[in-house]
Amino acid sequence: HIKHTEGGDFRQATYRAVRQGLMSAESVLLEPWYSVTMTVPTENTGRAITDIQNMGGELTPRDAIENMTVLEGRAPVSKMRSYARTLAAYTHGLGALSCAFCGYEPAPEQEAIIEAAGYDPEADIENTPDSVFCQNGAGTVVKWSEVPGRMHLPPALKPKTEAVHEPARREVTAYSGTIEQDKELMKIFTRTYGEVKPREFMTPPPRVSEEPETREIRIQPEETEYLLVDGYNIIFAWDELKSIARDSLDSARAKLAELLCNYQGFKKCEVILVFDAYKVPKNPGSVEKFGDITIVYTKEAETADSYIEKATYEIGKDHKVRVATSDGMEQLIILGHGALRVSATAFHEEMEAVLGRIAAILRDMDKKENSREIERALNKAKGK
Repeated sequence: HIKHTEGGDFRQATYRAVRQGLMSAESVLLEPWYSVTMTVPTENTGRAITDIQNMGGELTPRDAIENMTVLEGRAPVSKMRSYARTLAAYTHGLGALSCAFCGYEPAPEQEAIIEAAGYDPEADIENTPDSVFCQNGAGTVVKWSEVPGRMHLPPALKPKTEAVHEPARREVTAYSGTIEQDKELMKIFTRTYGEVKPREFMTPPPRVSEEPETREIRIQPEETEYLLVDGYNIIFAWDELKSIARDSLDSARAKLAELLCNYQGFKKCEVILVFDAYKVPKNPGSVEKFGDITIVYTKEAETADSYIEKATYEIGKDHKVRVATSDGMEQLIILGHGALRVSATAFHEEMEAVLGRIAAILRDMDKKENSREIERALNKAKGK
């Protein structure tokens, strides 16, 4: 409800929903594994293979170099922690060991490990599985085990006895996947809060037929499109910007702003780039122009999410609005305000297409200019 709900509530609801699922379903305890490359004297090959097998891993010879053998395999991290010292001891310093993380596998003796940890999920207040329901205008905490009996949506988890038939999978592009998600979210939003009729989903009213001689032709002004970009979200979602940010976040911000200036010039839309500055003490926030785009730094205690939510609500009353972000938490509110969400992946593809078009136009202009230069030179040679 717009009166009681804020952007952060959806994030908190997601955390609680994940915990609810973990409490309701059976979990499997996983442990990290290493991929292992070992070089040992040939006479120690059997000892090395036996040691790794005793750890529950596997190790096989790859090749031999003079009197040394190279072995490759996998082993659990928990068993490999002190093995480098053991290897050095029985090979008299001639052995070499290289380990790299390669994924997770189910841990053995899971019940014993869990019991030894002594973790009580219901006592973890910071990561509670309980839910909050609105009752008599106030938030009421409901124990996780009582939630299924009080919630108004059907449970997603199916009991073991019930056969679950998975739909046939189909390959989709990143953008079409996003559209499917948005349609499903719109269905949930409509069931929960009532029908929403943003401009993008409304059918145009039927035209009233008029006689040709009395029909008046009116040209409607073209509607301005606004694009709101969650700055840091895009920076850390695009590999090229993320690599720049590792050395300088300022350079990454400047590069994104430069790309959006080119995008804005080609698309002729209004671009608003939003950066989080909510952790800066006493920060009043700022709005500045960079080329033809607007850059917003949020004020203290205001996140980019909350700013974008408010902006889509206000701008969406009169204009078409799109929001570029990979933060799934924003999508439900954005849809409710009549805006469209563009994932970071889909927006990256769109940006590459725009930059490609710009480069093609510049190449074409350069060819025409060179052609005119040649023509002028020939005319001069002819004495014209």
